[in-house]
Amino acid sequence: MASRLAGKIIAVTVVAAGIAAVTARLRPRPNPATGTAQWQPLAPNPAERDASASRAASDLGASRVEPDFVESSDGSCPSSHPVKGNTDSGIFHVPGGLSYKRTNAERCYIDADAALADGLRQAKR
Repeated sequence: MASRLAGKIIAVTVVAAGIAAVTARLRPRPNPATGTAQWQPLAPNPAERDASASRAASDLGASRVEPDFVESSDGSCPSSHPVKGNTDSGIFHVPGGLSYKRTNAERCYIDADAALADGLRQAKR
């Protein structure tokens, strides 16, 4: 009886140690240079992104710079940002793609490069 109890305690201890090891491995580790976690958000805060775009426009002397993406409220995209992106699935669709017409966009990108830069991957078809 005592040996069965000891065996169960050992088994629970091994499982708990395994869970602790996996959890520790999955946590983001701080960057030694900055002291912050290495994981970055999917996209910068839109306010920060707009501010940096306007600074870049003023640096270049341009009067207006289109942002890389706009949020979609109704699932459709304006003609200036035709690439449909879905941040939940991490996939974007280009005009002419198989699922483009039936895709409800969360974000609309100016081009495929902007969607790739935001961490999305292109639909396979």
